Amino acid sequence: MSTDVVLLTLLVVLPFAGSIVAAFLPTNARNAEAWLAGGVALAILAIAAYFFRPIARGEIPRVEFEWLPQLGLNFILRLDGFAWSFVGLVSAIGLLVILYARYYMSPDDPVPRFFSFLLGFMGAMLGIVVSGNLIQIVFFWELTSLYSFLLISYWHQNQSARDGARITLTVTAAGGLCLLAGMMFLGQIAGSYDLDVVLRSGASVTAHSLYLPTLLLIAAGVLTKSAQFPFHFWLPRAMAAPTPVSAYLHSAAMVKAGVFLLARLWPAMAGHDYWFWVFVPLGAATLLIGAFLALFQQDLKGLLAYSTISHLGLITLLLGLGSPLAAVAAIFHIMNHATFKASLFMAAGIIDHEAGTRDIRRLGGLFRAMPITAVLAMVAASAMAGVPLLNGFLSKEMFFAETVESHVASALDDALPFIATLAGMFSVAYSLRLIHQVFFGPEATDLPRVPHDPVLWMLLPIAFLVLTCILVGIVPQATVGAFLNIAVRAVLGDATPYYSLAVWHGFTPALWMSLLALAGGTTLYAVMLRYLSGDVEGAPILRRLKGQRIFERAIAIASWRGAKSLVQSLSSTRLQPQLVLLLCVTILAAVWPLYKGGIDIHVPKLHEIDTTFLLVWIVGCVCALGAAQQAKFHRLAAVILMGGAGLSTCVTFAWASAPDLAMTQLLVEIVTTVLLLLGLRWLPKRREETSRPANLFIRARRFRDLAIAFIGGAGLASLSYAVMTRPQTFTIATNFLEKAYTEGGGRNVVNVILVDFRGFDTLGEIAVLGIVAITVYALLRRFRPARDSVAVPEQKQFQDHFDAEHDALSKDTISAHYMIVPGLIMRLLFPVVSMMAVFLFMRGHDLPGGGFVAGLTFAIAFILQYIAGGARWVEARLTVLPVRWIGFGLLAAGGTGVGAAFFGKPFLTSSFQYVDIPVLGRLPMASALLFDLGVFALVLGATVLMLIALAHQSIRVSRASSKAVQPAEGAV
Repeated sequence: MSTDVVLLTLLVVLPFAGSIVAAFLPTNARNAEAWLAGGVALAILAIAAYFFRPIARGEIPRVEFEWLPQLGLNFILRLDGFAWSFVGLVSAIGLLVILYARYYMSPDDPVPRFFSFLLGFMGAMLGIVVSGNLIQIVFFWELTSLYSFLLISYWHQNQSARDGARITLTVTAAGGLCLLAGMMFLGQIAGSYDLDVVLRSGASVTAHSLYLPTLLLIAAGVLTKSAQFPFHFWLPRAMAAPTPVSAYLHSAAMVKAGVFLLARLWPAMAGHDYWFWVFVPLGAATLLIGAFLALFQQDLKGLLAYSTISHLGLITLLLGLGSPLAAVAAIFHIMNHATFKASLFMAAGIIDHEAGTRDIRRLGGLFRAMPITAVLAMVAASAMAGVPLLNGFLSKEMFFAETVESHVASALDDALPFIATLAGMFSVAYSLRLIHQVFFGPEATDLPRVPHDPVLWMLLPIAFLVLTCILVGIVPQATVGAFLNIAVRAVLGDATPYYSLAVWHGFTPALWMSLLALAGGTTLYAVMLRYLSGDVEGAPILRRLKGQRIFERAIAIASWRGAKSLVQSLSSTRLQPQLVLLLCVTILAAVWPLYKGGIDIHVPKLHEIDTTFLLVWIVGCVCALGAAQQAKFHRLAAVILMGGAGLSTCVTFAWASAPDLAMTQLLVEIVTTVLLLLGLRWLPKRREETSRPANLFIRARRFRDLAIAFIGGAGLASLSYAVMTRPQTFTIATNFLEKAYTEGGGRNVVNVILVDFRGFDTLGEIAVLGIVAITVYALLRRFRPARDSVAVPEQKQFQDHFDAEHDALSKDTISAHYMIVPGLIMRLLFPVVSMMAVFLFMRGHDLPGGGFVAGLTFAIAFILQYIAGGARWVEARLTVLPVRWIGFGLLAAGGTGVGAAFFGKPFLTSSFQYVDIPVLGRLPMASALLFDLGVFALVLGATVLMLIALAHQSIRVSRASSKAVQPAEGAV
C-alpha cells in the first residue's frame, strides 16, 4: 500500500482502535486514558497536516476497497479541501476537549468509558467527513447518533441524562432512516452511490422527477441532526451530558454533521427552487426561534444550546439560498462558530466546576473571583455577538450582505434582511446577558463552592480558541484565508466566486445592519434587564409551546395508542393465531409469482416411484399427522412423532444424494428434541371446552390448520421437486458446481456456497442466530412459570421421573445399573463427540461437514453432559462461556471478511492454496476456513446458551412444580 492509502485509512481506523484500547484501561489511570485519547487526536491532526499541500494543489487523495461492487457499495475514503477542513476541526477541537476533560472529569467517574465513547464519537464524525459513498455516509451518520446517546447518558444515574439521550437518539436516528432512503434515491438518480459521480450529476439530479421526494428525505436527516425547527428541541436536552461532550458536540461534531452534508451535496442538489423553499424558511425560523429562546434561558449551557440552534439555522439559511457567495459565508461561519462556541462551553463548564452551579440567577460578580475565565468568556461571547475585530463579525457581515441580494423572487426573500437584523439583535442581547449577569453585578454569596480560576491546563484550550477568534478577526486572510479557500473550492469548484476577507469594506448595507444589530441588541437587553434578572421561567409567548412536550405526546400516540390498536387487530396473546397469519401471508407471497409466471411440474408415473422411498414418505406423513393429533392429548408423544417426521426428511435428503443436508437435519433433530423436552413441562394446561358449539369451533379450527399445513408443505415440496427435475441447462447451480473448486478451493459445493459465494448471507444469518440466543437467555432469566404449567397428567409422570433422578443424583444413592453406568458412558462420550466435531469441521470444505454441522455436534457433546449430570454438575467441572463463543464467532467471521480488504479484494473474498503440514502431508487450506470457524463458534455458543437457559429454568420449574402438586394445607 502507498503512504496516502495507509494514512487515509488510519484517519478512520485510529479513533476506533483507540476507543477499544481505552475501554480496557483501569479506572484509576486517568492520565493514561487522556494521553491515549490526546495521542490519537494529535496523530489525526498530523495526518491532516501531511495532506495539506496536495489538497491545496487541487488533488483529492482517495482509497477504495471493494465491498459489494455489484451493488455499488464499495468502501471509499476521499479527502478533498472541504473534508480536510472538517478533519482539522474535528481533530484540533477534539484534542483541546480531551485536554480540558482530563481536568474536568472527576476521578470517581468511569473515565475509561468516557474517553472510549469520545474517541468512537470522533471516529464516527471523521467517517462521515471522509466517506466517498452515500450509503457509507449514512452508516457513520447513524453511528454518531449511537455514540451521542452513550455520551449524553454517561451519567446514567441522572434521570435527565437518560431522558435527553433517549430523545436525542429517537429524533436523530429516525432522521437517519429518512436520510438512508433519500441517499438510495439519490444514488439511483445519479446512477452510482459514489460521491464523486453524484457531485458531477447536478443537472440530471435536479431535472429528475424524484428530485422532490429525494430532497425531502435528505432534508429530514439534515434538519434532525442539526437541530433545525421543528426538530430543535432535542439539543437543549442533550445538555445533561458532561460539558466536554457538549463543547465537542456543538462545535465540531454531531450537530455540524447536518450542515456538513448540506454543503457536501450543494453542487448536486442546490440548483432548484425547491432547495430554497425547503431550507430557507426552516433556517430562518430556526435562526429567530433559537435566538429568541436563548435570551430567556436560566441555565448557562441552555443559553449556549439555543444559541447553537440559532447559528445552525443561520448556516442552513445561507446554504439554502443557493448562491455561491452564500455558500462561502456558510462555510466560513461553520469554522468561526466552532471556535467561539467550543470556548464558551468550556468556560461554562469551568464555572459549573468551580462555582457548583450553572444557574444564571445564582451567579454574578464572578469577574473578581475568576478574572482569567471571565476575560476569555467575554471575548468568545463578543465573537458570538458579532463584535468587530473578532471572527464572528466577519462571517455575520457576509451573511448580512447575502440577505440583501435577490435569490428567488418572493416575500420571504425580500424579508430576509429584516429577519437577519432582528436575529442579530437577539444574538447581541443574549451575549450581553451572559457577560453581564454572570461576571458583573452583585457578587454571588450562596454558591455551593467558592469560585476561582482553575488550573492553567484547563484554561489553555479556551485561551487557544479565543486567540484564534481574535487573530481571524484582525488578520483573516493571513490566518484562515488558505484553509477557507481550499474548503470553498472543494464545494463550488469552477463556480467559486470572488470574495474578500478584508476587515473593512466601506460603509456597506451589511455594515449598517451589523451596527444596527449591535445597537438594537444592547438596547433590547437594557430594556429587558429587570425582567431577565427576575425569576423568569421560559420565554414569553412560546412558554407553553414546547417541542419536547409535543414530541412526547406524539410518541405516546404513535407508540402506545397506535401500537396497541395494531396489536389488538393483528396479534394475539396465543402463538397459534400469529403463526396462522404468518403462514398465510407466506403462502400468498409464494403463490402470487407462480400465478403470474406459472410452474411446470413433471408428475412421475407410478412405475417411476421407488417403493422404499414411498414407504419412507408414508412413515413421515403418518408421524406428522400423528404429532398434530397427539398434541391434543400427549405432548411428549407429539415430540417423539415430530422426531420421526424429521428422520424421514433426513432419509429423503440422503436418498437425494444430499449428505450435507441429511447430516445437518439429523443433528438439528437431536438438538431441538432435547430443547423441546426441556421446555415441554412449562406449557400451560390445556383447557378444552365441553359445550357442543365450542367443540365444533375447535374442530373447524383444526381442519383449518390442517389445510394450511397441507397447502404450505405440499407447495414447498412441489416447488422443490420442480426445481430438481427441470432440464439441466445452465443455471446458478451449474455455475456453483463449475466454480466451487476453481474459485472457492473446495469440492463440497454446499459448504463453499455457505462460506464463500454467499458468505455475506451466512454472516447475517449467524448474527441473527446469536441475537436470538441472547434474547432467549434474557427472557428465560425473568420467566416464572405458572403453578399449573406442569399439571398436565401425562407430564406429571415424566416430571416425577425427572425429579426422582435429580434428587437421587444429588444424594449419591441412585443404583449403578440405572443411572451411573449410562451417565458414565455419556460423560466418556464427551471427548469422542468433540473429536468428531473437529473432524467434521476440518473436512467440511471438501467433504460433507463444515462449521454449522461441527458446531451442532459439539453442542450435542455438552447436551450429553447435561443429561448425565445436570446443569450444576456440568458447570462445576467444565468452563462453559457461550457468550464469548458467540462474540468470537462474529469477530472471526467478520474479521475474515475485513481481512480481504488488506489485499485489495472485496469483502469476504476467499483465497486458498495447498500447505505442507507435518504428518498430515499436503493439504488444501482456504481462508474460508477462518470464516467457517466463526460459524462453528457461534452455532456452538448459541446452542449451548439456550441449553443452559433451558436447563436452569427446568430446575426452577421442577422445584416450583413439586410444590404445586402438594396438597393444600389442611386438605385430606
